[in-house]
Amino acid sequence: MEFTKLHGTGNDFVVVDGRRLDRDWAAAARAVCDRHFGVGGDGLILAVASERADVGMRIFNADGSEAEMSGNGMRCLVKFAVDGGLVAPCNDELDVETGAGVMRVRVTTSGGRVTDVRERMGAPRLEPRDIPIAVEAAAPLRDVPLAVDGRTLAVTPVSMGNPHAVHFQDAPVAAFPLQTLGPLVEHHTLFPNRTNFEVVRLTGAGTAEMRVWERGVGETLSCGSGASATIVAGRLLGMVGDALELRVPGGVLQLEWDGEGDVILTGPVEDVFTGTWPD
Repeated sequence: MEFTKLHGTGNDFVVVDGRRLDRDWAAAARAVCDRHFGVGGDGLILAVASERADVGMRIFNADGSEAEMSGNGMRCLVKFAVDGGLVAPCNDELDVETGAGVMRVRVTTSGGRVTDVRERMGAPRLEPRDIPIAVEAAAPLRDVPLAVDGRTLAVTPVSMGNPHAVHFQDAPVAAFPLQTLGPLVEHHTLFPNRTNFEVVRLTGAGTAEMRVWERGVGETLSCGSGASATIVAGRLLGMVGDALELRVPGGVLQLEWDGEGDVILTGPVEDVFTGTWPD
């Protein structure tokens, strides 16, 4: 099985042309993503055929669970598909079908290869049943109290096609005990499908820092859908405006959301290496 490993701000994925392949992809993801005995990665992404878009995307987390979508993963898929000639953008744009719907992206190239991708991440879903979160209240929800490990966190739940719980704090995010509290939030009973968990601190006018615990993966260096959920949560709380520069451990992402319509995410994407996985 031929693969390319790529990363978007440190969120790394093994990407495969899955249009003519048939595997137990959950088992393949667990094996390939293992950082000691496999290639190593936060997930396995398949480029698949689509009747609704230029290319389809399936993504499996490192634990083998299938996710709806990934913002950083979509940039990796787009670079893989465009650089590899699977698709040809029209006026630098193409559509990607994900488990969360069809997303429009715009590519920036240098030397004939994709360097950055601007993604329409879709509109946030804020109804409790759409996130989903087991809370009976009118949308949007803000600062929902979440009891974990003897403390209460205020989280703002957002779906970007996948569930997120965003927690803002005043202290630097590096000090937050994410390895301890991340899995407790992910598996909290309020989230029937589990959740991604973002810890965020505002660092200036229109700037913030974030760490993320990803559902089915653990802590990662970046999360595109989590970054998108962060600007939505920040705007709902009156803490940010229409644009946000978000620093994650793997780099910097640019977010836009005017309070209506699609969230727009722009970020870099890079190849790491190519190889062959023995079946």
